[in-house]
This record gives sequence, C-alpha cells and structure tokens, in this order.
Amino acid sequence: MSEAALTEAPALTPQFCFNEKLLRDFLRLSRSTIDDSIAQNLNALMTPARQGFDPSSTAVRQIDSNTRKSIDPTTCQGFKDNVLFPSWQTRSDVLTYCAGVATSPDPDDPDLILRETEFARDRERVVNERLDPYSARFFPREARTESLANLVRNQRTVEDIIRARTWGMVAERCGDPASWEDALNNWRHSNQR
Repeated sequence: MSEAALTEAPALTPQFCFNEKLLRDFLRLSRSTIDDSIAQNLNALMTPARQGFDPSSTAVRQIDSNTRKSIDPTTCQGFKDNVLFPSWQTRSDVLTYCAGVATSPDPDDPDLILRETEFARDRERVVNERLDPYSARFFPREARTESLANLVRNQRTVEDIIRARTWGMVAERCGDPASWEDALNNWRHSNQR
C-alpha cells in the first residue's frame, strides 16, 4: 500500500460514520500501517552502509538500548512530516467529522419509530414492584448518534494512547524533545491546517 493511501481520508459522509465497522476498520488499518509498526518504520530509515561494516561491532554483544544509533535528523523529520503527522491528521479529521455527525440531529434514523413505540409502551406499563421487583426494568434502544458518540470518544482515547507510545519511540530514535501534541501542532501550523 502506498504512503498516500495510508494517509488518505475516506469520503466523509454520515453513512461512513454510522457504519461503525467501516469506521473502526479504517482507524485500525491506519494505525497498523504506521503506529503499530513504528519500530520497523524507524529501522527502515537507517542507512547502515553509509559508515561501512565495523568487524569489531560483532566482538561484544550489544544488549544496552542506549547503544542504538539515532537516525539522521533530516530523514527523521521527513518521515514525521510526510508519513506520521499526515496519518495522525487524517485520523483526527475523521474522528472530528464523526463527532460532529454524532452531535447533529439524525432525521434518517431507521430505529426512531421503534424507539418511540418502546417509550410509549413503557409509559403505559403498570409497575407493581411488590409483585414483580423486576417490572420497573426498561432498557431503551440507544440511538445510533449516541452509539457513534461513544465510539468516537473511545477511539479518541485509543488514539491518545497510541500516539504517546509511538511518539516515545520516535523521540528516542530521532532525539525530539517536544511532546507529540506540540510536534503535531507545529506541523499543522507549518502546513496551514
């Protein structure tokens, strides 16, 4: 899959957001191609042949993580600017759009009539908790906008965790002292997003 396909946003429509499986699959695929394989992506940026092979490097087993060589800053910045941040921004755009859909009225809700019928039936119900202590139970169906809002909230939490983990590795290998939020905001400002 090309880098452009990894960061390309799907067609943002309410139907895309309400198809929770499709939304989850997009987020999962985007995360798996960039964030879940961040160590491999960063290793691919290394050019070991630039310095040549040092036979003494095999004399001692290297188990200390501090002996890792950092990546060329220009290469690292290119990776962040062209792959990592666009991927993060695309996922942020999708989640922001879907959050907007979740907070908007939904005139096309297919379960609206069914939910209204259930509420009417519940209002007519006679509750006698002395005879049946469970008769007061009523579990209304959740509107699809509420379900979408919960999904977006959960995915934003997942996104924060994944970005922190990914940025920890990027900061270690590239020597970037900024937080991921600051680095992403700086990239957004430089790209007028």
